[in-house]
Amino acid sequence: MSNLINNNNNLKNVSWAEGWLSLAKPVASPNFNLRPNSFDISLLIIHNISLPPEQFGNGYIESFFCNQLDHRRHPYFNKIAKLNVSSHFMITRKGKIIQFVATEHRAWHAGESSFDERDNCNDFSIGIELEGADHIPYSHQQYVALGQLTTILMQKYPKISIDRIVGHSTVAPGRKTDPGPAFDWTRFFTVLK
Repeated sequence: MSNLINNNNNLKNVSWAEGWLSLAKPVASPNFNLRPNSFDISLLIIHNISLPPEQFGNGYIESFFCNQLDHRRHPYFNKIAKLNVSSHFMITRKGKIIQFVATEHRAWHAGESSFDERDNCNDFSIGIELEGADHIPYSHQQYVALGQLTTILMQKYPKISIDRIVGHSTVAPGRKTDPGPAFDWTRFFTVLK
């Protein structure tokens, strides 16, 4: 599959099939269910993830989101072995976009959460994981890919506006800190203007 980062002209050739973006690599996760209202997608949540913590590029995130993570590979994996989580998208350090759940479905990314006086943000949000950690700078390729992906999502789901793009820490304060202080919100929002 093509990768957004490799060709900006791909933005003109975007297509969707049942909530799957043509320009993302599909890796189907079993961790999803139906949204209460698939026409109510109005929030974009930015996360970070690394497995093991602060280690990148090893394929463990894909395994984790697909319930195939071998807990014997690292002691940290025992702590998360029984979790069933997912996100709609993940952007690797090299800017590769992977899709785990169709956007019309509810991915399990936000957990206990609230935004704009509404609980259960998974019901009405799309989750994007950045391969990263709170205090490690994100790559240039990630910002480019995130900007392009966000533009595509805002075109498809016009209820997602700039003021409805937030970090996981915004919807789960005190419980979550991602995408953390290393994420440059100004740089990201400048790309969207």
